Amino acid sequence: MSLSLVITAGEPAGIGPDVVLKLAVNWQAAQDNLAWSGVAVDQLRLAVIADPDMLARRAKQLGLDVTFVPVDAGAELPMMQARQLAVIPVPMVEKEQLGLLNVANASYVLETLKLACDGCLSQRWQGMVTAPVHKGIINDAGVAFSGHTEFLQERTGSEQVVMMLATAGLRVALVTTHLPLREVADAITGERVKQISRILYRSLQQDFAVTQPRVLVCGLNPHAGEDGHLGREEIDIIIPALQELADEGINLTGPLPADTLFAQHHLQHADAALAMYHDQGLPVLKHAGFGKAANITLGMPIVRTSVDHGTALDLAGTGLANEGSLWTALGYAALMAQARQAIG
Repeated sequence: MSLSLVITAGEPAGIGPDVVLKLAVNWQAAQDNLAWSGVAVDQLRLAVIADPDMLARRAKQLGLDVTFVPVDAGAELPMMQARQLAVIPVPMVEKEQLGLLNVANASYVLETLKLACDGCLSQRWQGMVTAPVHKGIINDAGVAFSGHTEFLQERTGSEQVVMMLATAGLRVALVTTHLPLREVADAITGERVKQISRILYRSLQQDFAVTQPRVLVCGLNPHAGEDGHLGREEIDIIIPALQELADEGINLTGPLPADTLFAQHHLQHADAALAMYHDQGLPVLKHAGFGKAANITLGMPIVRTSVDHGTALDLAGTGLANEGSLWTALGYAALMAQARQAIG
């Protein structure tokens, strides 16, 4: 059975179009790059949602020989071929300038996301992969936007979603995401810890075929609170939440000090780590696999993965952008979509 996946090309002034084009040029190596996912390349139908004229301009700037094939959003996607890119067209408002953000094109970026999301919700496509967008320019255009994760949560009507980054040998999920550090402790409630943990645990079962997930949970404070001497969040919030989850059959280990949880002797026996906030877990993940990691949204009725990097405006059109993270995001999307197909 084939899988139909779509890629959104992201901010047109950044490197999203560059890495998408490099993926197409290097597609002959797809089987090697995706072998770890267990998904055969000849199962994949793939298209990019973007302005085809913008992609053509970028290909010329990069000196890449790519043939663009227009595809209607309602049509069956073609099998991917090297140096050929199926494009579901969405027109830009104004022509892009490399490295220069333009508020006029914020609506274009959002339209590509809406089209991808809605196509997945209707089950026309089995998953979406997103290239990076620039949050600031979308907000400058008058649209409240805190990131792909929150946008897609609202679009899909999901009560709660979880951000997880994954690379070879390590998966890190977050209890809180894009919050100022001074707001993190107040945002960590027993109910939130339980909601996030349930979603993570069930996604490991549903999307990654882990029958009995083993999850390590970070404490919030140094030394996981040092028995209350360095903060009481572990005693008052996290431990009671984990005990309630254990009563539901969801057995998690923790809270553990974050500075030792990520040691190899712990991780080798774990399927995922749950960090309390963004910069507690993601620096470790990105140190382990930057450029070969993917951002994955759990808890939605659709499959969505993304690259682990930003728009890198200074690299747009230079040919220096690396498409490794896009390969990884594509592999995880295919893996998760296949797992969901298997269980119906």
